[in-house]
Amino acid sequence: MLHKDFIERTKKLLRVEYDEFEAVLDTQSPVSIRINPFKPVDITVCDIFFADNTENIPWCETGRYLAERPSFTFDPLFHAGTYYVQEAASMFTEQAVKRILADDGIISKKLAVLDLCAAPGGKSTLLRSILPEDSLLVSNEVIRSRSMILAENMAKWGMPNNIVTNSDPKDIGKLTHAFDIILADLPCSGEGMFRKDTASRSEWSIDNVKLCAGRQRRIIHDSWNALKPGGWLIYSTCTFNTEENEENVFALANELGAEIIAVPVKEEWNIAGSLRHDIPVYRFFPNRTKGEGFFLALMRKASTGMITENSIKAKKASVAVKTYNKPTIPEHVKNMIFNPEKYTFYCKKNIFAIPSTHDDFYKNISTRINIISAGITLGEFKGSDFVPSASLALSTEVNTEAFPIVALSREQAIKYLQREAISLPGDTPRGHIIVTFGNKSLGFIKNIGNRANNLYPQEWRIRNRK
Repeated sequence: MLHKDFIERTKKLLRVEYDEFEAVLDTQSPVSIRINPFKPVDITVCDIFFADNTENIPWCETGRYLAERPSFTFDPLFHAGTYYVQEAASMFTEQAVKRILADDGIISKKLAVLDLCAAPGGKSTLLRSILPEDSLLVSNEVIRSRSMILAENMAKWGMPNNIVTNSDPKDIGKLTHAFDIILADLPCSGEGMFRKDTASRSEWSIDNVKLCAGRQRRIIHDSWNALKPGGWLIYSTCTFNTEENEENVFALANELGAEIIAVPVKEEWNIAGSLRHDIPVYRFFPNRTKGEGFFLALMRKASTGMITENSIKAKKASVAVKTYNKPTIPEHVKNMIFNPEKYTFYCKKNIFAIPSTHDDFYKNISTRINIISAGITLGEFKGSDFVPSASLALSTEVNTEAFPIVALSREQAIKYLQREAISLPGDTPRGHIIVTFGNKSLGFIKNIGNRANNLYPQEWRIRNRK
């Protein structure tokens, strides 16, 4: 049941379209995924991507609609990070990024990009897929539990140029002129999810809309200093009302001296424009487009005093990243990734590797904000034994020649992901083994002869039973 105030307000916005809009909210939500371009799959083991009943999402090159919802939980290739289940309308973020990259010269830059409100990871994995190769993505989430889920999803996506953080926007704002692009998919009243999550309808109120609108403005104001002069802000929500959308965008542009930039769209996409103020913004209604509710605006910070390098200044060595008391990383550990000479290695609780091109940036932010994970987590020493991490196995940079590999059947893969014991072929060598499904890594096991220890992370395991 929709709140009467929501009905009244939305009728004023949509007018003759309202009845059609409300009727669509009681239909089945479309199912959509986005393919990981760095982990191509074989049609013989995953027909989800290639079935005749899939349909391309027009505003996202790797997006696909599915005719029905499969059991993603029990698809090993989902856990291997070969695709991400994401709402189709939100994939329009790709078009805003393409508009930014079309700007003169920016595509050749080593960009620093922030996903400010990133959990669970849909837009971060999208950004990581389309940004220039040498760009660094910082994915931030203020809620600790959600930041751990974000770190898991980014590890499964497998790209090394990523840092996951758990910090307040006020702390992010202290990183003066650090980022070329900030994506702010802001916490909102969630009207766009009324079809997908009917329980959210009962939580809606005008007071909550006003609360969310104010919070969104504060988040942008708090983090604005972290955006470089001439940098780009992608503002988005999953709600319909104007207070959280174009009214906020219009106010922020005036308060911050930013320019609202148009994003090229095709007429056949049927995306709605602004319902208040004559500004270029993009709104998805489920009766117009195949997806849920979504809103996006692209803004550019004034270029006065533009700088070409980050103005974060390195702190003294005494407050640089502290190392674990094992300062020398063994060569055999370094060689667990391709091209180790391109990385800087650190040893805290875990050994991890940062692409050296981003090492200075990492050092500077690590003393100022809370980092959950950075680069490639290789693993940790337990006594004299090095235990490789699942993140290493899932990385696109794992050196598969450094480990024996055992291919699992679908049934075995599910048992592995449930963290159950699995049997290995009799000729499997002892030690740490990468297990795969469909030629895609899932994680590690340790073969000790009479049994194999399942090293899949406890917190990642599939808890359901078929």
